Amino acid sequence: MKHKVLKTILFIVLCLAGVVTVLPFIWMVFSSFKTNGEIEALDQTILPKEPSFDNYLNLQENFNFLGYFTNSIMIAVIVTVLVVYTSCICGYVLGKYQFKGKNLIFGFVMMTMMIPWSVTIIPRYTMFMKAGLQDSYLSLILPVMVSGFGIFMMKQNMETIPDELIEAARMDGSNEFQTFHKLILPLCKNGISAIAIFQFLWVWEDYLWPYLMIDSENKQLLAVGLTLFNGRYSTDYGGLFAATTISILPVIIVYVIFQKRFVAGVASGAVKG
Repeated sequence: MKHKVLKTILFIVLCLAGVVTVLPFIWMVFSSFKTNGEIEALDQTILPKEPSFDNYLNLQENFNFLGYFTNSIMIAVIVTVLVVYTSCICGYVLGKYQFKGKNLIFGFVMMTMMIPWSVTIIPRYTMFMKAGLQDSYLSLILPVMVSGFGIFMMKQNMETIPDELIEAARMDGSNEFQTFHKLILPLCKNGISAIAIFQFLWVWEDYLWPYLMIDSENKQLLAVGLTLFNGRYSTDYGGLFAATTISILPVIIVYVIFQKRFVAGVASGAVKG
């Protein structure tokens, strides 16, 4: 009886937390179909009184939404692919090879996870400025193409693969390149999915670094471009909500597609054996 009561209380608390979390998102989506006058009115309602698609239809006319959206998709996909591949290679080496300094290297990787991103912004900005990479996409890709978190996740994932499988592949004449790409990678789909979702989300929502490095408007990303809705004396809330609603869709789609593998990948990366 006590267990059922605790379970019921926990369920109610989680439901309330879910409502508090989801309600602002729902309000934003419905508000994207309202006029600015209705959004700024004192008598607020969740559902629009006179639904309109004008905020969506006028996005490209008043705002280079398609250009910013395309740039963000391109950078997010490129960085995600690079991070997944480098994490798998490093995780495989650290998880399945024995060599001197292995624990030291892995310790260094773990240390990079403990350093806040904000601490490295100034030296990283200075370095890229001196290298002449200001206002280039390389400045957005190079700093994040290797992830300490991704290496940690994949090392834990690689250690769950039996060594006998790798030895059997080598005995059948498979070289290290073939073993890694044809045997190891297919066995790590869950871990790869988890890292891909995390990395895509981090790159997609990053604001500060693109704001510092990209000057050209046609190269800018969507997270920074959304600030253009904020004028000096007024804000186009309807357009902002419409653009933000669309900008969330790629992350939701990626998560829905890889949801099952994401949960399994996080679990396999967190528990060894």
